[in-house]
Amino acid sequence: MKGAIYVVTIEPITIHGHTFIATTVKLPKTTLLTVSNDQGYIMCGALDVRLLNEKLKDRKIIAGRAVGVKTIEELLESPLESITIEAENRGIKKGMIGKDALLKMI
Repeated sequence: MKGAIYVVTIEPITIHGHTFIATTVKLPKTTLLTVSNDQGYIMCGALDVRLLNEKLKDRKIIAGRAVGVKTIEELLESPLESITIEAENRGIKKGMIGKDALLKMI
């Protein structure tokens, strides 16, 4: 791993008085971003919503995906490009911004 630097950052963030966990994983040529609580999560474009809806449907995962985001702040402010069936059952809609979707996961 000559010259490789991998950084994982995990920090609490508060949205309207509710605590979530923001995780950033810096990898070669990409960064993985998630914001979660014990009910569900939003994530960057690396999230495979189709897999969650089809192959892992029995797990009833509440999740949403925003694409083109590079920071946690962008993830919170960007519209969700896709959501799981269980997220939709919680009132989360495609196009809803990340932080509003998270508040539906309380």
